[in-house]
Amino acid sequence: MAWHARVLVIANVTASSPEVLAALKERADQGPIDVTLLMPATRNGFAGREEAQGRLDAALDGWREAGLEAKGVCGDPDPVVALHEAWDPRAYDEVIVSTLSGQSSKWLQYDLPHRVAQITGLDVRHVTSRPRSQPRTSPPPERKRPALGPFTLRAPHSR
Repeated sequence: MAWHARVLVIANVTASSPEVLAALKERADQGPIDVTLLMPATRNGFAGREEAQGRLDAALDGWREAGLEAKGVCGDPDPVVALHEAWDPRAYDEVIVSTLSGQSSKWLQYDLPHRVAQITGLDVRHVTSRPRSQPRTSPPPERKRPALGPFTLRAPHSR
């Protein structure tokens, strides 16, 4: 039986992104892998875990459709706490952290990839994904325009 690298992927809204899928396929091309997706809950409480579980299941389904077998777990809303709860150095050989790109990423604002490397003692592959724009499900809000169109008259200042 061939040795499989055990890869932990930490992702939330980016878990189903093409960038994450490409990174996993690239890694699988190097040799067999066993993948676990750790998805922090969206917020505290049952509703937050339920929402994350739906996103986790959708991501895993997409990965399976692409030929990657994986398992997943929902964690604490704080990704660092979720990692501490799930981390077992005997269970994983590699870590991939997936974030949104740039300033739209809360995880990058507090340097999650670096913090994960410090906690795990492993090199961390950081994958960034562009945010997907959500399709609009309703018409755009109606704008109220001034009676004079784009120009507005202002009363002169009196001194």
